[in-house]
Amino acid sequence: MATVLILGAGVMGSAFTLPLADSGHDVRLVGTPIDTAVIDALKQNGVHPRLNAPLPANVRAFHHGEIDQALSDQVELIVIGVSTAGVHWATDLLAPRLPGPRPVMMLTKGLDADGKNIRPLTDPVAEALKCPTGGVGGPCIAGELAVRRDTSVVFAHPEEATLRRLLDLVPAPYYHARPSRDVVGTEVCAALKNFYALGIGAATGMLDRQGAAGNGAQMHNIAAGLFAQALLELQQINALLGGSDSSVHGLAGTGDLYVTVQGGRNSRMGRLLGAGWRYSQAKAEKMKDETVEGAELALSAGPTLERMMEEGALAKRQMPLTSAIIDAISRDHEFAVDWQRFHYAH
Repeated sequence: MATVLILGAGVMGSAFTLPLADSGHDVRLVGTPIDTAVIDALKQNGVHPRLNAPLPANVRAFHHGEIDQALSDQVELIVIGVSTAGVHWATDLLAPRLPGPRPVMMLTKGLDADGKNIRPLTDPVAEALKCPTGGVGGPCIAGELAVRRDTSVVFAHPEEATLRRLLDLVPAPYYHARPSRDVVGTEVCAALKNFYALGIGAATGMLDRQGAAGNGAQMHNIAAGLFAQALLELQQINALLGGSDSSVHGLAGTGDLYVTVQGGRNSRMGRLLGAGWRYSQAKAEKMKDETVEGAELALSAGPTLERMMEEGALAKRQMPLTSAIIDAISRDHEFAVDWQRFHYAH
């Protein structure tokens, strides 16, 4: 039995408690300042109010002010499941309290961009905590995991021995974790799938805008074309940053992108964009209190991606979907794609 601390009681951090707890481990779920109501509910009846499902009895819930009670020498693994914006808060909370180096795994998805370079969030976390850091990628809807539906994911970590140990921690029969040493590729795919889901989700909005065809035709052709282009552009960015093509074509890339466009915040925002809404209006009127990770990434990493295109590190003429998404989010332009530039021979 291992002791695992998960920081962040949102839906994904909380759902991740199930394969660990069902495998017999002592799981300590620590909320952030915005998780107060969730932790209160878990302490009261063990049911997560956003997942609408109970967590296993061997999951213990703690408020962030109780972090010192939750963190001890026995903690073998640290899992970070806060929002992208909360990563610095999380490392500031953990760094002075860690009893020594521990493996860290990121459920949080995002990229660290400074205007010139982009790197996965695992890098600044590893630097801040002085701990080897990996991540979990792949198609995993939290609500499905919370009711123990079969889920396939990738565990990526830079250390082979640690990776084997992490896989040993989750023998739950419904949770199918596969190993990868490609931390960069796994993290890049995990972050950018939210970004590209905005563009693919626009197909549904285009259908809303045009209305149904007389023969009942949908816009699956358009969605498929956007999906294929997203993978082409993701592959270019991933290769530039040092990730493996196998991650793009596996669970971390294609698999996660597929499940993300089926629904969720990013696809809903994409639908609004495709229907003709400007981002600022859609965010203010339709998704005011929701974090749209793909849009946040467009705002934070978009300028760096554009600089890479202007300087030739990325082939700009082969990145029409990336450009369209950045224009729609960062400049509040109407979402529009240049189909003549799609599927350009690489």
